[in-house]
Amino acid sequence: MTTSAVTPSVPPSVSAPDPSRGVLPVVGNPRPGSRTRLAAEALAQAIADRLGSPLAPTIDLADLAPEVFAPVRPGVDDALRRLSSAQVAVIATPVYKASYTGLLKSFLDLYGSDGLRGLVAVPLVVSGNPAHALAGEVHLRPLLVELGASVPTRALALTESQLGALDSVVGAWLDQHGDVLAAGVRA
Repeated sequence: MTTSAVTPSVPPSVSAPDPSRGVLPVVGNPRPGSRTRLAAEALAQAIADRLGSPLAPTIDLADLAPEVFAPVRPGVDDALRRLSSAQVAVIATPVYKASYTGLLKSFLDLYGSDGLRGLVAVPLVVSGNPAHALAGEVHLRPLLVELGASVPTRALALTESQLGALDSVVGAWLDQHGDVLAAGVRA
């Protein structure tokens, strides 16, 4: 494996977040147009509204999956740049085998050490079973922190049964964590 297959071609100048980039949903579900995407976009929109920031177009990794392991990956490299320069990112995944998806891990593995330094990240997990509620805290948060992201709030853990009441669930999460998130963005 060559170095270019592991390290994205992201210039160092883009590693600092650009507040004009706003709130970016990133979806690690291997199925395009998933319910995970709907949840990520709902949470990102609510955060953008709360912070008075623009909502950036969603990165749906299902659309980029064929490029993740390719030697030339312009779409993936663009997504890596967009994520590293966002103000806030909602990193969303369904729970597979009690953790995040391999697609999300493979995408995030393309960053070098501290590749997300300066980014405020909000983990979001969607599972079929409430027993997986801690997957965002136990598995996804450490990965994001290892990459240098700040994760000032608890993850939002949704069960499939809550997807019909997204506005209510997202609103309750934001009522509880919005001030901490805003303080993390200001810091």
